[in-house]
Amino acid sequence: MTEELFREDATLTECSATIVAVDEFGIVLDRTVFYPLGGGQAGDAGTLTTDGGRVIAIADTRKHKERAGDIAHVPAAGSYLAGLAPGSRVTARIDAARREAHRRFHTTTHLLCALVPHPVDGCSITAAYARLDFHTSEPLDKQALSDGIAAFVAAAHPVRHRWISEAELDANPQLVRSMSVQPPRGLGRIRVIDIDGVDLQPCGGTHVGNTAEIGNVVVTKIEKKSAMTRRVVLGFGG
Repeated sequence: MTEELFREDATLTECSATIVAVDEFGIVLDRTVFYPLGGGQAGDAGTLTTDGGRVIAIADTRKHKERAGDIAHVPAAGSYLAGLAPGSRVTARIDAARREAHRRFHTTTHLLCALVPHPVDGCSITAAYARLDFHTSEPLDKQALSDGIAAFVAAAHPVRHRWISEAELDANPQLVRSMSVQPPRGLGRIRVIDIDGVDLQPCGGTHVGNTAEIGNVVVTKIEKKSAMTRRVVLGFGG
């Protein structure tokens, strides 16, 4: 299984690693700072640099389709992969600006969950925007939500991750806000994001360390997608 360094430290932008496999799905490393697409958050992009100085552009990161627990680093189209083999050493570097946008937007979606007391039935987090779909027929106010986000940012709430047991989650099912995605089971523990005094829910994504780091993020649009779905779209302000 690929060691997921980003789970414990989302600020890491590079690491040394050893190639485990190269196949049709991508390049598998023994450890990585690259976050794979999941939980609504886009996968990381960046580069792998061999000890000889060869640079392979990574366009996306996905969970490997055949190797359970492994992460596939997807090379950009046309990449020259000949000569890459298991045992080769590389330096993995993510696109730091892309990751920073993901972290800011992802934490903001958790703030939205504190502002909108309804289940979530859809989520997308990219470097350009983020959105949450709430299961409700109630109208939402764009300015009120933007003001609520700004207040949480100004209050500088610490953001931490911790692990709880599956039994603890079973005893507190209200922690799960998503209607469509359930926390992964089988490892005996569940990762949760705790925004001090604001929000607590299972999440495997990358986040800022304090709400003050979010900066100027605002609600750019609210859409009525169906009778029971309200979509809230986030963007960077200014």
